[in-house]
Amino acid sequence: MLAAGGLLAALGGCGTGGDPASPTVTMAGSAATNNAKTAPPAATPTDPTGGTDIDALLAGMSLEERAGQLIMAPVEAGSGTASVVQAIKERHVGAVLLLGPNWRGADSVSTATEAFRAARSGPVGLWIAADQEGGQVQRLVGQDFETIPPALEQGRLEVADLERQAASWGAQLANVGVNLNLAPVVDTVDSADRASNAPIGALERDFGLDAAGNAAHAKAFAAGMAAAGVGSALKHFPGLGRVTGNTDYAAAGITDTVTTASDPAVQAFAEAIEGRPTMVMVALATYSQLDAAAPAAFSQAVVTDLLRGQLGWDGVVISDSLTAEAVSGVAARDRAVRFIEAGGDLACFGGVADALTALDGVLSRAASDPDFAALVDAAARRVLTAKAAAGLV
Repeated sequence: MLAAGGLLAALGGCGTGGDPASPTVTMAGSAATNNAKTAPPAATPTDPTGGTDIDALLAGMSLEERAGQLIMAPVEAGSGTASVVQAIKERHVGAVLLLGPNWRGADSVSTATEAFRAARSGPVGLWIAADQEGGQVQRLVGQDFETIPPALEQGRLEVADLERQAASWGAQLANVGVNLNLAPVVDTVDSADRASNAPIGALERDFGLDAAGNAAHAKAFAAGMAAAGVGSALKHFPGLGRVTGNTDYAAAGITDTVTTASDPAVQAFAEAIEGRPTMVMVALATYSQLDAAAPAAFSQAVVTDLLRGQLGWDGVVISDSLTAEAVSGVAARDRAVRFIEAGGDLACFGGVADALTALDGVLSRAASDPDFAALVDAAARRVLTAKAAAGLV
């Protein structure tokens, strides 16, 4: 178990609540224009795979390669890229997360992303992700990145204006090789006491509107990112707006006793996914009206029955950080297994060791359980389909 400060730093991604004691400091500036990366083609409903034969691609991959596509490993600013490069080369890890506290300037980010891209082998590229919501959750800062206002301020913009601004922010990500933004937050905070909602309201991470307004702004944010060739992950399904604790570093106050399948907060996600984001992120809180026995990310009732079944989401489902305190009672080796069993695809971690331990757990279970191996194949298929649509195959 990490000390409190270390835990907060390690949990800098996958929908983090941030560290309210040390908010991100950003500097205004313009996007770098030199050495710009070519934006990948966006997915379209008529050609979601970009013409790629996903069946043939999947058939040509080993179990280790398929399982690696289901793991997102982190790298912290200033910590070096060696461990993640090794995980990509030797363990086929297919996604990387740039963790906080802060990546400063285009050069440092580009150096890291180029090392990751050079490490991969085979035809499948990497998701290279950042938490670039704005406000206290903006991981890439400095003169090459605009200061992004908190989502609460973004919610005061007209949706067309937000989409235009998000396209500008997305271009700055694409310019340094980041192709996935773990944003926007779709959560609805319905309490007048916003400070009592530690993960979202207290940090101004929601758009501050009703469910319908939050959905419209989330769609606009994601559309702007897509226009710049950057994917998005709507978070944190089915919503963290009614809990008091932050799942990143608290095990108390993380049960929502109110939200139901027909709740407006859930409907906000239903409306937002009509814009076809790249992914939907599932929370680690427990929703007693949906499944009192398991956190949402480990709940088939939430992931498979509600998100995939009732809401019709057939794309990639990513977890919130599985290094979080909320799931610390589950062995690291079992966390990705439980997420995949629930219907999830991409397991996100705040530590490389946890990510690789979880990958070992997936491989061991898949090797001995044909039914679970089929779930791994189904998850890998969804990830590969999304990557093909994004021009990463």
